[in-house]
Amino acid sequence: MRSPNASAPELPESPGGADAPGRLKVGRPLAVIDIGSNSVRLVAYEGTTRAPTPIYNEKVLCALGRHVATTGWLDEDGMARAIAALKRFRILCRTMDVGEVRVLATAAARDAGNGPAFLAAASEAVGLDIELLSGAREAALSALGVISGFYGGDGIVGDLGGGSLELIDVRGGLAGTGVTLPIGGLALLDLSGDSPRKAQRIVREALEGVAQLKAMRGRTFYAVGGTWRALARLHMAERNYPLRVMHGYRLPPEDGIDFLKMVERTDAAVLKEIEAVSEARRPLLAYGAIVLEEIIRLGKPRDIAISALGVREGLLYERLSDAQKAQDPLLAAAQEFNVLRSRSPAHNAELIAWTDHFFESARLEETAEERRLRHAACLLADIGWRAHPDYRGDQSVNLIANANFIGIDHPGRAFLSLAVFFRHEGLGGDKASPTLLRLAGPRLAERARLLGGAMRVAYPVSVAMAGILPRVPLEARGSELVLDLPEDLAELAGERLVGRMRQLAKITGRDPRILIG
Repeated sequence: MRSPNASAPELPESPGGADAPGRLKVGRPLAVIDIGSNSVRLVAYEGTTRAPTPIYNEKVLCALGRHVATTGWLDEDGMARAIAALKRFRILCRTMDVGEVRVLATAAARDAGNGPAFLAAASEAVGLDIELLSGAREAALSALGVISGFYGGDGIVGDLGGGSLELIDVRGGLAGTGVTLPIGGLALLDLSGDSPRKAQRIVREALEGVAQLKAMRGRTFYAVGGTWRALARLHMAERNYPLRVMHGYRLPPEDGIDFLKMVERTDAAVLKEIEAVSEARRPLLAYGAIVLEEIIRLGKPRDIAISALGVREGLLYERLSDAQKAQDPLLAAAQEFNVLRSRSPAHNAELIAWTDHFFESARLEETAEERRLRHAACLLADIGWRAHPDYRGDQSVNLIANANFIGIDHPGRAFLSLAVFFRHEGLGGDKASPTLLRLAGPRLAERARLLGGAMRVAYPVSVAMAGILPRVPLEARGSELVLDLPEDLAELAGERLVGRMRQLAKITGRDPRILIG
């Protein structure tokens, strides 16, 4: 057996030296520790970017606010667990060489009589000052998290914690005035004496007349918080939904109410995929369902969108420069993938301009959303190249469909996955995933096939290297689809390229032609 003190095996020197290429230059990691009413969580992020990527995420369910609503005091066992978690998180941040750590505390510590004493002990344990958020500040940060994570978000953000519910309006990249209500999951469990029927009356009275709900009719409700994410996970299981990505998942209100009623009256232990929900959170599912059901009834939203981003990401978004905030979060994330995984990142940027010209010449009308999705697909087109050629399509689909992207809905994810799949596997529909085709819908699925066909023309000419595509425009000229090759690239017009031009021309209703010189 190898001795634990034995020297490590000698490894080949990194091709890029100590600072290997392919790593993002985004500064040192930064972390947020969130001391909530139900959990204490550490999330460390790769760096300061428009689309923050977690490199480590850990939570400890402490139930600090278990009895605050009725006793006014933080739970003793919960405080002990929280202090232990903070000591652990302090070491983890040091190990990850985190450059900055922000520590936040919310409703339980804010409302409890022994909150100040707990915060003093918590500050000593973590070795940092703790920012005690007011209800208004908590609502504002939740709103910024949603603004960060949804492109063009418009609706009401609801952040359900253990102690409170924050509601705030978002529109045009701006947050309105928020309200804090004492109807978090633990608070309801406490105040109702574990009676869902009584909890429903408490929630109904608390929400009656709330201005934010009156402003929600016909708009989106953005659901933030672990209990609502757990409910969404169970809803996915009930529907046999093809993706397991939480951010951007949407529930129709009518279907949502039926599902929530089922959760309220069913023993959590028998719910499908309940094993994915921690045992400590399961008692709160019915109370989260009650709050969401009443919000739907009173606010009449168009749909419910699940947000994986909240207070922590709002804090990161707040730090960004105005120029960074103005960036498209999807394109920012796709560009990071492009830099990390493509053979020539500059080539995929050229692919954007090349397909712009093709789509404009062919008069292929696009919405602003379809255009940004096409641009993102171009940035992602080559991220699967290290896989075996037989599996590059599937590898790309797995990477894209499950990537930590924000600023995109699930049909958009399906479009990106399909476009890159068609680029690798060909334009026949028999190989593509039927579930992704259904999720994308007919128009996006056809656009993905069209874009994939254009990419299949681009790559045999450029071989994924920058500097070629600007010299070989693809454009529609009347009834013909024309690819111009300069004299020095004339020999590229072989059977492979001719065949791919023929496929693309067919789905555009034109005749293919390759012009030399």
